[in-house]
Amino acid sequence: MLNRFNRVLDLVPFLLALLLALIVASGLLLALDASPITAYQAMLEGAVGNENATAETLVKAIPIMFVAIGICIAFQGGVVNIGGEGQMIMGALAGTATALSLGDSVFVIPLSIFAGFLAGALYGGLAGFLKAYFDVNEILSTIMLNQIAAQIMNYLLNGIMLDPESGGLNNIPKTARIVSEAELPRLSITVPQFAVSLFGGDPVLFDRTRLHYGLLIAVVLAVVVYVLLWRTSIGYRIRAVGKNERAARYAGINVKRQMILSMFLAGGFAGIAGAVQVLGLQYRLQTDGSPTGFTANAGFNGIVAALFGGLNPIGALPASTFFGGLLVGAQKMQREIDVPASLITAVNGIIVVFVVSSQIFMRRRAKRRISTGGDAAVNTVASSKPTITKMEEQPI
Repeated sequence: MLNRFNRVLDLVPFLLALLLALIVASGLLLALDASPITAYQAMLEGAVGNENATAETLVKAIPIMFVAIGICIAFQGGVVNIGGEGQMIMGALAGTATALSLGDSVFVIPLSIFAGFLAGALYGGLAGFLKAYFDVNEILSTIMLNQIAAQIMNYLLNGIMLDPESGGLNNIPKTARIVSEAELPRLSITVPQFAVSLFGGDPVLFDRTRLHYGLLIAVVLAVVVYVLLWRTSIGYRIRAVGKNERAARYAGINVKRQMILSMFLAGGFAGIAGAVQVLGLQYRLQTDGSPTGFTANAGFNGIVAALFGGLNPIGALPASTFFGGLLVGAQKMQREIDVPASLITAVNGIIVVFVVSSQIFMRRRAKRRISTGGDAAVNTVASSKPTITKMEEQPI
């Protein structure tokens, strides 16, 4: 019972961090002569106000989910992956090239997604290799690799991957459109008949929206990663290195291998995000020349979602949906009260500050809990120790 109470109590800092972030954002809105209540109402309507708005929130959240799942692995392994943007780009390039090469093959979708995973994994694993064997700071290396990936994308989209029919029409480098067999199917949910009779509404949800099967793939992979991290020896070794590198090395764990593996898997999930973004939504790879021209900052938003989800792949799913709703709702907020949608970028940063602060509080609380438990154990052992009477001390 006490353990359940402690788990519920652990959620309080995250909720408090969100509340404080919204309070600070309200101050920014007031500084812009806007009503926070009106702004948040517009944001809520834009995010989940109707079926299409909800679908758009989920569509925006899908790439964030994949990146966040990978970030959970990296951070649990004690390495910081800031390279989601570049890994998404490499995954998108490999996934698009595979889809265009295979055409209408029956295996085009799984092979394209796997190609995206492999490209992102190798790109992320490169940063892990530099960290493990040359002690190169992974934050700096992944940020620089983001820019290198953007330049590789610009080179290929203006070269061998350029659509021969459009030829960069409107000065937008882009690939040819993938065939319909390579497109991820649209996702629709059939509502049970009794629910339709009771509540009314459309018997098929999201039937006419852009929501695609990438959502189900993300949910399945989140469960797989959770099992990997907390129910397998591989996950135990990754988390052991993240908790205490010296202790893990003393226990015989190959620390360098786990660092590379953590970044390899983190990059792979970001690569899936890039491939799924092409196969499920855009159907071709195009960009304005910048990394965010394709990723829409999903690589960085995935970090925020992972932190807000407690570095748990299952928790990253609702956290990613929340941030997807922020991004979609910000557009309606901008239209309704003439407030820049870029305000949401500031809100994301504020949430990160408060969430990180809450994690520091949680770590301290966990240490106190362990210390208290240790003292209680010592007292229990002391109280259970058999007493020796004077009669027992006398020789027989």
